[in-house]
Amino acid sequence: MTPSKYENDELVFLSEDTPSDISEITGVWNVLVVDDDEEIHSVTRLALSDLVLNDKNLHFIHAYSGSEALKIIESMGSSIAIILLDVVMEADDAGLTVARIMREEMKILEPRIILRTGQPGYAPEEQVIKDYDINDYKTKTELTRSKLVTTIIASLRSYQQILSINQSRQGLQKIIVSSANLMEENSVKSFCEGVVTQISSLIGLEAGGIVCAKAGSVLDKEDDGIYVLGAAGEFAPYINKSLENLHNAQIVKFVNSCLQLKKHIFEQEFSVLYINSSGYDAAVYLQIGSEISTVDQQLLEVFLSSISIGYENANLFHQLRTAAFKDWLTKLPNRSEFINMLDGCSDAKNKSLDSVVALIDINHFADINDGLGQDVGNSTLLAVTQRLEETFLDKVKMGRIGSDVFGLIGPDFFVNPQTLNEMFLAPFKGGEHTLPLSASFGFCRLDGKMQTGINILKHSNIALNQAKKSLNTNFAYYAPEMEAETTWRLDTIRQLNRDLEAKRLQLWYQPQVNLVSEKIVGMEALLRWPMSDGSYISPTVFVPLAEYSGLIIDIGIWVLEESCRKLNALSKQGYTGLRMAVNISMPQFRDPNFVIRVKNIITESAVAPDMIELEITESVVMDEPQIVIEALKELKRFGVKVAIDDFGTGFSSMSYLQQLPLDRLKVDRSFVNEITPGKSAFIAETIVTLGNKLGLSTIAEGVEKREQASYMLELGCDEAQGYLFAKPMPYEQLLEFLLSQDQ
Repeated sequence: MTPSKYENDELVFLSEDTPSDISEITGVWNVLVVDDDEEIHSVTRLALSDLVLNDKNLHFIHAYSGSEALKIIESMGSSIAIILLDVVMEADDAGLTVARIMREEMKILEPRIILRTGQPGYAPEEQVIKDYDINDYKTKTELTRSKLVTTIIASLRSYQQILSINQSRQGLQKIIVSSANLMEENSVKSFCEGVVTQISSLIGLEAGGIVCAKAGSVLDKEDDGIYVLGAAGEFAPYINKSLENLHNAQIVKFVNSCLQLKKHIFEQEFSVLYINSSGYDAAVYLQIGSEISTVDQQLLEVFLSSISIGYENANLFHQLRTAAFKDWLTKLPNRSEFINMLDGCSDAKNKSLDSVVALIDINHFADINDGLGQDVGNSTLLAVTQRLEETFLDKVKMGRIGSDVFGLIGPDFFVNPQTLNEMFLAPFKGGEHTLPLSASFGFCRLDGKMQTGINILKHSNIALNQAKKSLNTNFAYYAPEMEAETTWRLDTIRQLNRDLEAKRLQLWYQPQVNLVSEKIVGMEALLRWPMSDGSYISPTVFVPLAEYSGLIIDIGIWVLEESCRKLNALSKQGYTGLRMAVNISMPQFRDPNFVIRVKNIITESAVAPDMIELEITESVVMDEPQIVIEALKELKRFGVKVAIDDFGTGFSSMSYLQQLPLDRLKVDRSFVNEITPGKSAFIAETIVTLGNKLGLSTIAEGVEKREQASYMLELGCDEAQGYLFAKPMPYEQLLEFLLSQDQ
């Protein structure tokens, strides 16, 4: 049937109703008219032009074929409320095809489809209703304006109810998904940003907003003011800042009111939502430009109840993370977090060729704690932290790596020796004290190569140790050769420990003789470390490493035990009255069990205490004199002899020398080597004279020539050791040497 046949349709003329009063229009209902007859479009628009439902009037969209209708439907989707659909257009079943594609392929289910046809024979009503998802079937001839309006109103209400149901269903689905996602979010900031985003999605509006809470519960702040924890839209720059920084009296007022009243506030232009979670109260301010609908309010109630536990978990995790990754005193990142920061710097997207890592070690900080107390020490560290923050602001990342070690990460323009040295020019305030401080700096350049944070920190620490050893400067930049040296040192220490446990270390013995009779009076136990190839590592190499690592304590115990065993064995061989000299280092004195261990070893070995002579150097005495003096006095009372080795090579204080319970002075080989025919050795003479005046016996070491022995004898020196008399030798050779001396 052609469109002209409908020019006199009742739809045009039969208008029984008059339009009702229209309230203020706040929106529209989209109605798609699909018909190949232009007249049908005109009369439909005319008949329904004054229809208003729920303060919304009708907005008509026109399509003149099934294919055109499908394009519009695909574009507008569920925003179309009603489709007035003709059946016969470019094809006899064009309208039915539109309905099928829309429902089955496009999956657009919300719009109501009212099928209108002037040729019902082409599409029998009963069959069409069964086979197609349509909502009403009308012939064009039966539609008066009144019936059309009734049909439209019924369909709109159905569409509104379906939308509400779908909205609720989708909202609940979003709540389930978003709640699950938020539950997994451990960061308070990320959680709160997610809350604003999810609420905006839930109510279907673009909303700027903030999540606020009192700082005391969730932030590392000293006050209990209200702070922005998360934000979206125009409020994003205010995260972690005080609510007052927004300079918006309305927001401040209503957020405070929400937290005080512990309930939601819904207004025309904004809403404030309350999150209650076991002491972690928060308020969500949403700036949405319209009042939230009743349905959305109900959804929000469910959503906020659902995420309250997640909010509590995020706060608890924040507290745990703070405890794990924040320094308790300075609130700076601790060592673990600093390593994480270094990991981030090494990421491909973050790496920078001009970035530098620096470690700052405050020199002699322990003296502040020991001399002025821990409180002053803590105040000083806080003052250093404040100076760092004032110097670098937010241009440099920083952390506290150790007790008095700070770490920096930033461009070399800021992180460099000059800047750091200038920072320490002015004194620091520690409690009531004004303290001048100095520091050593270790630097490591990030060269853009991928490496772990722990490795970067290791390199920085290697440079710091190098700087602390330097006599010329207080800083050093990491270089690969530094690590090679460190690696060798650590490997050497590990091997030394393994060989100690495997009893591969050896003691050699160098006889000591009476200069008058040249008879053996004792021997010095000398430590030797043999290698698998038959060579030996010099004690000047491995002893400092043993002292550095603390192995010297265990090695020292073994040396004393072995010396006592060999002295006991010599006694059983008939060589009685020989003493054994054993060297003692400073780390051994620091061992709180040192004295009792020496006593126990000597007692258990059944060796007379006066046959054991402990040798100490001047440097040991001057390092921590009081510890050394007290320990030696107790051992002296036990019966042990004490000698000071290498005397004259250091800067001994005579007052300390008088306090030490000494038995013997050893003249260093460097002074003995000065003895040449026709030339006096002034220092050697002075030491022997000093020993005689203090009532101490003297022994010269490194005697290799007869004239050296004769000269020392003339000076009044009592004993000597050196190659002139015997080289250091293993125990078996020592027995042979003693036997040869008896013949």
